[in-house]
Amino acid sequence: MSELQEARWYVVHTYSGHENKVKATIEKAVKTRGMEQFITDVVVPTEDVVETTKTGKEKVRQRKIYPSYVLIKMIITDESWYIVRNTKGVTGFVGPGSKPVPLSDAEVEAMGIDLTVFKLSGPEDLEVGEVVKITSGPFVGQTGTVKHVDTNNDTARICIDAFGGKETPLEMSLKNIERI
Repeated sequence: MSELQEARWYVVHTYSGHENKVKATIEKAVKTRGMEQFITDVVVPTEDVVETTKTGKEKVRQRKIYPSYVLIKMIITDESWYIVRNTKGVTGFVGPGSKPVPLSDAEVEAMGIDLTVFKLSGPEDLEVGEVVKITSGPFVGQTGTVKHVDTNNDTARICIDAFGGKETPLEMSLKNIERI
């Protein structure tokens, strides 16, 4: 296959509850084998959900939007297909006969993936003290200040003014926030 081919999004089916482990394993294999130009992104789509505990406190947690599925942006070659298909916890690509079928940009956006995050230099170079806007979840539209960035897990701890003016810390995926 041509190395000039554009990376496309594919859906991979995993064992239930193994989505994050599959993501980490694929990312590690990609770095180990130097395949960054063929497998560019691995995403477990999540959303923030506010739950009320038994004590009446509100707690924000991340919920998988598509349990048992992982989205991968990749160029299909024999080696990239092998890396994904033979990752522990992967049952196969979604498509007829487990033949990988790429998603259209409209389908990817409908799944809640912001394609601009992957087309621009991502927010991984966020700095502490920077002001950001939440783009999805229960606090969509709120602005906050970055307190900590964890590039290994693609998350940031930000503080927003919520619940009567109290500064509230939130752990957010970098894909769910944008610079202002």
